[in-house]
Amino acid sequence: MELPEGYRAEIIEGSIEVSRIGRRRHGVIANRLRRALTPHLTDGRSAAYQGGDVIHRRKVWIPDLFIAPEDLDEIPDEEDLGVDASGVQAVFEVVSPGREAQARDRKRKRRAYARAGIPLYVLIDDFDGDGTVVILMAPDPDKAVYADEHRVPYGTDAVIPDGPAKGFVIGEAIVRP
Repeated sequence: MELPEGYRAEIIEGSIEVSRIGRRRHGVIANRLRRALTPHLTDGRSAAYQGGDVIHRRKVWIPDLFIAPEDLDEIPDEEDLGVDASGVQAVFEVVSPGREAQARDRKRKRRAYARAGIPLYVLIDDFDGDGTVVILMAPDPDKAVYADEHRVPYGTDAVIPDGPAKGFVIGEAIVRP
């Protein structure tokens, strides 16, 4: 599929979704997040990635950022197009403007990532009140839900409670305008 410049395609819940690549603020937050996560992941076993394809049962997502083994060759998908979701330790999405984009990140991707068993899904959402960081953990793949949800308003530090990013803080340094 050839897309116009500035667009991307993902396969979410059996449908091909074409969307514009995020606005400037979207990229600013994603880059702040990656730059802050990189020194936090100093054990050498995990790393933060942007722009990679995460694949689960022939469904493809392009998260804004994900954490996976430092050597992605450890978790190839069966067709060598991206990485297998089973090896992804965390996914971070910066919610884009617009009703459809918000539904994709808040609902459809949430179900898809839970169905794939990704242990941590973090939403950074400028459009939820005055801004909210949502930390989702404990996926139930059979029900496609996360059992544990923490909602933290902007202005309060959101701390990742477990996994390779344990103790990482998403605060003003990342979400400030």
